[in-house]
Parts: sequence; C-alpha cells; structure tokens
Amino acid sequence: MTDDGRPIVKQALSVAVAQPRCVAHAVAANAAAHAQAVRAADARVVVFPEMSLTGYELNAAPIAPDDERLAPIVAACAETGTIALVGAPVPGPGIGVLAMDGGGARVVYAKVYLHGDEADRFVPGEPAVIEVDGWRLGLAVCRDTGVPEHAVKTAALGMDGYVAGVVHADHEADVHGERARRVAADHGVWVATAAFAGPTGGGFDRTSGRSGIWSAEGELIAEAGTAPDDLARAVFTL
Repeated sequence: MTDDGRPIVKQALSVAVAQPRCVAHAVAANAAAHAQAVRAADARVVVFPEMSLTGYELNAAPIAPDDERLAPIVAACAETGTIALVGAPVPGPGIGVLAMDGGGARVVYAKVYLHGDEADRFVPGEPAVIEVDGWRLGLAVCRDTGVPEHAVKTAALGMDGYVAGVVHADHEADVHGERARRVAADHGVWVATAAFAGPTGGGFDRTSGRSGIWSAEGELIAEAGTAPDDLARAVFTL
C-alpha cells in the first residue's frame, strides 16, 4: 500500500541478464564492458554474473562503492535509466552485489552460502531484496540458488522475482535452468540468472554462458548463447 492507503500497482519490468567479457583483476576494463552491456540491454534492470567485475578470482581486492573505476557503469546507468546489479568482491569482505544507478553504487547483498575456499576468505551475508518500480527482487549469488532454504528465506521478505549471478562450468550449463524452474515452482516468481561466459579463475577454464530468464510458471522466456558479450532480455509481468 502507498502512504495514503492506495494499493501499489506494478508496471511491467524489463530485465536483462548479461555476460560481459572479463579479464582477471582488470576492474577498469571490465567496468567498460559492463557499461557497454548496460547500453546494449535496453532494460530497467541488468543482472551480471558472480564476481563479474574481477572474474572469479578469490584473491581479488574488495571493491568499494565509491571506487572511481566504476564511473563508466554509473554513467551508462544515468544515460539509460538502468539499475545494474554487478558482481564483485565487496568490503566485509563478501562475494557481493553492487546495485548501481546514475547516482552511484551501493552494496545490497553478499553471498550467503559460501563453499570451498570462499569460506576461508569471505564472510557470509543475509537474504535480501531490493525494490525497483514496485517489484521486490530477491538477490542470490551462485550456490545460494542451489539451496532451497535461501529462496524460502528470501521469499519471506516479500519477493516478486529472484535474480542471481552465477559461475558454472560448461558441463553445468543446465544447472541454473533447473534451479530457476524450482524457484519459480516453489514461489511463483520470475527468475533471472546471469551466468559467466569465457574463462575465469577457480578452475573455470570453460564456463557455461546461457544466461536466462524464466517466467513465474517456469517457462524459459529468453536465453543468451555461450559466448562472452551476449545477453538476454525479457519483461516481467504479473
């Protein structure tokens, strides 16, 4: 409800999942690639993969929201009216999501379900949602999507969509689709997953790409290819 008691009416929400080319630790170059993806996406929200600003490099330095290297993404968001959900190591330290718009960046989430070497370097976060144009978007990073309890706890906060950045190997290309369909079935929400494309750290010499968007009925609405710089776009509707 609004402050004067009227119901909130959700407009359709355009969402894109992007898989920009990434060079290990090259934050400035990667930010430029993110800015290019924002402009190409023509969407209100653009979701990026896990640690997309640095690559899946667990020794990467945390990126503060006021890091001047983020300026190209902020500028692209200002030009397009986009909110970019960017993967990065963040202060905490956490494997985080930076929400970026024309006004700057802020940390909105850190991965909850760390695994392997991640747990030695990072601190887990808590479930979270952000609101965009009346839509409450639950946030997730990679392994979070494979733990049903994560979506349950996020849905308890009030969730209309579930958006995630992931890194999967090429032989795991079907994993994020299986998880997206489960979340849609369990919670009746749209799901958008941005998957890494191209080589990155952590032994991910070949990654899956195939970022996708699924309806609240679990239907695949849009899917990117396997190459870097591809993206997919769809419109969330009630």
